[in-house]
Amino acid sequence: MQIAVDTFAARGYNNASLQEIADRAGVTQAGVLHYFRSKAQLLTSVLDLRDATDIEQLGPDRPRGLAFLRHLVDTVRRNTEREGIVRLYAVLSAESVTENHPAQDYFRDRYAGLRTFVTEALAEACERGETHPDLDLEDAANAIIAVMDGLQIQWLLAPDSVDMAASTDRVINALLGGLADKPDQQRPTAL
Repeated sequence: MQIAVDTFAARGYNNASLQEIADRAGVTQAGVLHYFRSKAQLLTSVLDLRDATDIEQLGPDRPRGLAFLRHLVDTVRRNTEREGIVRLYAVLSAESVTENHPAQDYFRDRYAGLRTFVTEALAEACERGETHPDLDLEDAANAIIAVMDGLQIQWLLAPDSVDMAASTDRVINALLGGLADKPDQQRPTAL
């Protein structure tokens, strides 16, 4: 699986071959196909492995409100230690917009789910008085996701020039700039 991750991350789905993956793994192409019926199934398994790793990090209960947004910043910070996974995601998510790409449904569903999680966390933050309820939740969720994905590409191209976690944190704080001005509640710094 790790060889497939590395190969898809370096070459994309269309340019990677099962033969190349098999050669690098020291098995035959038939050996790879014994475990994965097709190249598309191997790709799906690689993406499922990535999600399983992230879900395992999250634990059984999703953080709520601002705690979920802090979790996003922590995930971005962890991603700086997982260049191969970040590269895989960046390459395949961009490539998935092409016609009949086998990961298109995966990424469409993943973005829909992530938008839902972020929107719900923002709504929870409003309900808890952690931010003003007039925040456009869906637009804010889209902006947070876009920033995270865009930063990944910049970081992959110039890792010493981009601090993904700090930039994500800054954007989330800016989006939540209308935090409730209650005497007993301070504006959070550095999610």
